[in-house]
Amino acid sequence: METIKPLLDKVVVKIEKTNEAVQNGIILPTTSKDQPIVGVVVSRGPGGMIDGREIKMYVNPGDKVLVNKFSGTEITLGGQKLLIVKQKDILGMIC
Repeated sequence: METIKPLLDKVVVKIEKTNEAVQNGIILPTTSKDQPIVGVVVSRGPGGMIDGREIKMYVNPGDKVLVNKFSGTEITLGGQKLLIVKQKDILGMIC
């Protein structure tokens, strides 16, 4: 299976479905286009010196995160929807 090894401050996030189920079992898609993307970190770059500043990586593989809807590059690899973003585009971790 192919994998992606991100560089510098990039993070690869596996996009999770954001459907909501109602009590009678009908699944309704999320209607708001402004909602952040929920996903799981697959891999991350090492950080380092970027534009003269030290970037420390705070996310790790397996972390569930919220990502800004309008950031990054979406790709499909091995049948999975992935998003490659800069760490600064991650809004927070879901605990």
